[in-house]
Amino acid sequence: MTRRINLSVNDIPVDIDYFVQGFIDHTVGGMIAALEGTGEIRHLVVTVEGNQVAVILNESVLPLNPFAGKIIRNTIVGMISSLKGVSQINSLNITIRR
Repeated sequence: MTRRINLSVNDIPVDIDYFVQGFIDHTVGGMIAALEGTGEIRHLVVTVEGNQVAVILNESVLPLNPFAGKIIRNTIVGMISSLKGVSQINSLNITIRR
């Protein structure tokens, strides 16, 4: 599967290697695929601003209940905060194209 992953933290692009790209793709893609009513992921944008999470799947806004939003936010922030060069996360944006 050909994929392109872009990550920015606090509006600053973060360079990620092939392994990290695959890890982000599988982790974030898996969480979104587990939600009811989702289909094939071709283009996925996940934005975290403070405690707010927005997900755009294949150009459509994906509604999230508070529980799903919190799980997605905490998982992504925990994963991204472990990357070298990333310290405090006020906002982040992940874009996945498959």
